[in-house]
Amino acid sequence: MRRMFWLAVGAGTGVWVTRKVTRMTRQLTPQSLAGRAAGRALDARERVWLFLQDVRDEARAREEQLREAIEADLHPPQAPRPRRILNARYIIIDEDKDGH
Repeated sequence: MRRMFWLAVGAGTGVWVTRKVTRMTRQLTPQSLAGRAAGRALDARERVWLFLQDVRDEARAREEQLREAIEADLHPPQAPRPRRILNARYIIIDEDKDGH
């Protein structure tokens, strides 16, 4: 009984190993390797292209921010007249009404 068990285990292992080796040899043919290399090259190209698009978009956004900052420096908004805060009550009083 033991011998039959080990014979079956050996035969099953032999079949499994044979199938694995056959698959590996098919995957390592020149055509298969070339196809995988081409697919990976296209994937890498696409990833680089997407990265460059992201960089361009972010550069445009940053340039717009800088242009807005320069525009704000060239034409600052008209500031309201200065105000004074009373220490006792923390009430804002306009200088025109305060008389000072």
